[in-house]
Amino acid sequence: MEAYDVVIIGGGPAGLAAAVAAKEHGIQKILILERDRELGGILNQCIHNGFGLHTFKEELTGPEYALRYIKKVQELDIEYRLNTMVADISPERVITALNREDGLLEIKAEAVILAMGCRERSRGALNIPGYRPAGIFSAGTAQRLVNMEGYLPGRKVVILGSGDIGLIMARRMTLEGAKVKAVAELMPYSGGLRRNIVQCLEDYGIPLKLSHTVVDIKGRERVEGVTLAKVDERGKPIPGTEEEYACDTLLLSVGLIPENEISGKMGVELNPVTSGPVVNESLETNIPGVFACGNVLHVHDLVDFVSQEAAAAGRFAADFIRNKKSFQENQEREEIRDSHEIRIISDGGVRYTIPSFIRPEYMEESLTIRFRVGRVYRDCYVCVYFDEKLVIRKKRLYAAPGEMEELILKKAQLMEYPALKQITIKIQEA
Repeated sequence: MEAYDVVIIGGGPAGLAAAVAAKEHGIQKILILERDRELGGILNQCIHNGFGLHTFKEELTGPEYALRYIKKVQELDIEYRLNTMVADISPERVITALNREDGLLEIKAEAVILAMGCRERSRGALNIPGYRPAGIFSAGTAQRLVNMEGYLPGRKVVILGSGDIGLIMARRMTLEGAKVKAVAELMPYSGGLRRNIVQCLEDYGIPLKLSHTVVDIKGRERVEGVTLAKVDERGKPIPGTEEEYACDTLLLSVGLIPENEISGKMGVELNPVTSGPVVNESLETNIPGVFACGNVLHVHDLVDFVSQEAAAAGRFAADFIRNKKSFQENQEREEIRDSHEIRIISDGGVRYTIPSFIRPEYMEESLTIRFRVGRVYRDCYVCVYFDEKLVIRKKRLYAAPGEMEELILKKAQLMEYPALKQITIKIQEA
């Protein structure tokens, strides 16, 4: 059995940043396991710019951003294996993987960092009536076909869902000569960044139809058209509002799901809202020595935030290995959780927070809490309560589900409340 200090599952932006941070914090034996044929993950097919403004203070394309980290991994002599599929991870951090060169592998890790990313929801989750003709793609699949394989999926396009990938593909298909008829969104607000709505739809005159969905797909062999209809506040189509669109392609951008099948199988506790692991201030799961970061933890809107979070996971994994922090035995860990744990409660418009609980004595000097709201707010306040006491009230001119929110908690402030049991984060309208 091979042995490593840190094994990272996934060689995308999260895995690369975590590996670099762990190596820079003194860990020598690091292994990245990546199932694809190259490092970089989803960034390799994101050829548009807009990446790196926070991390590198310049605007890069997805492949350029990935290359910066790939070069760091190579310069630091971090080992990685491509075309390697992880089949199982035991609670004792024994990883079972396989590839063509080595066959079946068993690897023992002192710490594991989960960085598998996320996947797109498929048509099967949508219950759209109609046949199953050719011409229906997820937006990410279409992006790969256009940007990496050199194929144009269709000429007349309707897009269902206004997530960032769908918005970006509306522009990309237009630039390649296709006609994007409309982008339909079930919710009364877009799921993407405001800048993508402007740059990808408004700049090209592509209509965004909020509170609309696809109610029928026409065509047997190939998509010939779709029917859109307006929906009520419960998301049900309103009779008499149907509109017909002739098209040969339907792209689906209806949400992303963290890749946590392996996590759940090994016993990692998952958050029902995010479908990602429940983590503490160190991004550690309920299994000692198993950390999570990036889109496998919760879906991010900017890769810069993925890299920041993953770098923190790499640091915390390094700390775990160096110090063990009394985590060797599950029973000892449970005693620490019972005596020092402060739960973070999402309330009043906040859907979830990362992390879900904190232990102030193990915090760095400041901790970034990331969260998403459940609907669009204007002129609101983000309020933080320590038990029943309001301690933070910050004005937000605008908050939307498509854009990550964050706030900073100071360790010194938390240490002033030794009996604190829970922190509540909520939105209050002005």
